Amino acid sequence: MKSRILVAVVGIPALLYVVLAAPPFAMLVALHLLAGIGAMELQRCVSGVKESGMVALSVITAVFTVEWYYDRPAHAPMLFLLEALVFFGYAIFKGGKVKFNQIMAGLFGSIAIGWSFASFLRLEASGIHRAYLLLPFILSFACDTFAFFAGLTLGKHKLAPKVSPKKTIEGSIGGLAGNMACGLLFVWVMDRFFGGSLIGYGPMAALALFCGVVAQVGDLSFSLIKREFGIKDYGHLFLAHGGVLDRFDSVLFVAPVLEIIFSFL
Repeated sequence: MKSRILVAVVGIPALLYVVLAAPPFAMLVALHLLAGIGAMELQRCVSGVKESGMVALSVITAVFTVEWYYDRPAHAPMLFLLEALVFFGYAIFKGGKVKFNQIMAGLFGSIAIGWSFASFLRLEASGIHRAYLLLPFILSFACDTFAFFAGLTLGKHKLAPKVSPKKTIEGSIGGLAGNMACGLLFVWVMDRFFGGSLIGYGPMAALALFCGVVAQVGDLSFSLIKREFGIKDYGHLFLAHGGVLDRFDSVLFVAPVLEIIFSFL
């Protein structure tokens, strides 16, 4: 618990600074780092640390993908083709030592993770207030935090015991309720201090509820991968919170969803 509090005390101010006050270049660097580390964690989960070639390729392509999806999103099929050639070409070069699940981890780690983190850059480029870049974090972390405490105090019925044994239905409901409360608080803050919100209270309640479901799917999806390969955490960058994929699993699902929704506003 102490390490969780320490990460929150250090991490939340750093997140607020990078999103709200730092030069755009700082956020670009942070997203490149997160994408690269996330891709590395996924490949190590699947391949193990000994397959350094696949790990290095995953990191390089993930960092490259963030930039590509930001500058040239219309050319995504070309990127997929290039990266497929890179990973399959490397597997052929290794003479069959690289397995298909390792190739797929490389492609998913670079393309999907890179695309999700690049959502923040595309949102910023759309011209909306930078405070809205906090929403993917708010509507992910709030769900996770409220679900944790609701499950700890009220949890009795397992949600997905074969995927994540500690998660409960009561915790899931608590996470959804907490997400809605934090979403409504965000609207109030935008109305009160930033000249008005793009989203009203009613639509935000619905959006927060939907994103809460998406966040839990994201969390369970990466838990499913961990359970298949027999690891507890993807990494230890955030101490008790684990690695990038442990901490940002929900964000990776919520961020592109919010980008798509905001594109219609």
